[in-house]
Amino acid sequence: MTTAYLNRIATAVPEHDVHAAFLAFAESQLDDRRRSIFRRMADKGGIDHRFSCLKPGTDPASGAVDADNIYGRGAFPTTSDRMRLFEAHAPVLAARTVEKLCLGEHRRDITHLLVTCCTGFSAPGLDLEIVERCGLNSTVERTIVGFMGCYAAINALKLARHIVRSEASAKVLVLNLELCTLHLKETQDLEQILSFMVFADGCSASLVSSEPTGLALDGFHAVVAPGTRDLITWRIRESGFDMVLSGKVPAAIQDALSSHAGDILVDTTAREIELWAVHPGGRSVLDAVERALQLAPDALDASREVLRRFGNMSSATVMFVLQVLMTGKAGRRNGCAMAFGPGLVAETMMFHTGA
Repeated sequence: MTTAYLNRIATAVPEHDVHAAFLAFAESQLDDRRRSIFRRMADKGGIDHRFSCLKPGTDPASGAVDADNIYGRGAFPTTSDRMRLFEAHAPVLAARTVEKLCLGEHRRDITHLLVTCCTGFSAPGLDLEIVERCGLNSTVERTIVGFMGCYAAINALKLARHIVRSEASAKVLVLNLELCTLHLKETQDLEQILSFMVFADGCSASLVSSEPTGLALDGFHAVVAPGTRDLITWRIRESGFDMVLSGKVPAAIQDALSSHAGDILVDTTAREIELWAVHPGGRSVLDAVERALQLAPDALDASREVLRRFGNMSSATVMFVLQVLMTGKAGRRNGCAMAFGPGLVAETMMFHTGA
């Protein structure tokens, strides 16, 4: 059976660092007691930077959040307005990320295009925009993996592996793009504010083929945690997409991973895994994974660094972590990637580097 490899990864974020501006806006919506709680939580969040396609306003603590006054106080945009922003910004970021893969003349060799996104939709969509802007063959086979949330990239890699194993000559371009910040809310609900304060915009592009370079994709396993359907939800409403991210999520992830570690790791143990690419849904999520699998304190350093530098970019984030791990030392090393999302589901992938 043909082995599929994740050959290389490129990543990109928009130019505007909005973390400080978004924190200031969030604080301005709260009374003194809840503001104090928010500050403590933000200080412990492990995030220094988040990037957005929105240019921050000059005084988000009292004026509009963005410089163009689209997110003005008392007049936040409708879902329609937000989708127009998505249509304007998403193709630009997507094309810029694909170009960083440096496909050159080999761009015409791409046979399949997989796109994941849960923060914006339009038709004709990102798939056709990428084909046109990046010079791919118009006959490329296109698939969109939509609205699966933070674990969608793992599902896209699973699909890419199936394609390569059935067509050894296939070259699959995988794009994971999210503009999470478009769905900023004007609210005094502390839990909703805290949920949004980890999210950011970002994009990854990767190439999967049978060429034996990069990471060998060994297998996948999904864990559905019973009784957790309401802990993570993402629903389209009149004023953007509404996120519910319960404070019970880390504990639920810890319980699920503790119970299913053997199913995920198959014939190995956590101690034998050298590379961990865990989706940094938040600092508490990473802490929960570390406890569940009894990992060494430095095992999730790559995930924590991505969280610090970029925040949670939904489906693109785990690819940022994998990119960091691919630049490490040579030789065969076993790895495990995982990401979490609505369901509550943990999508996991075993891989290895080298020969």
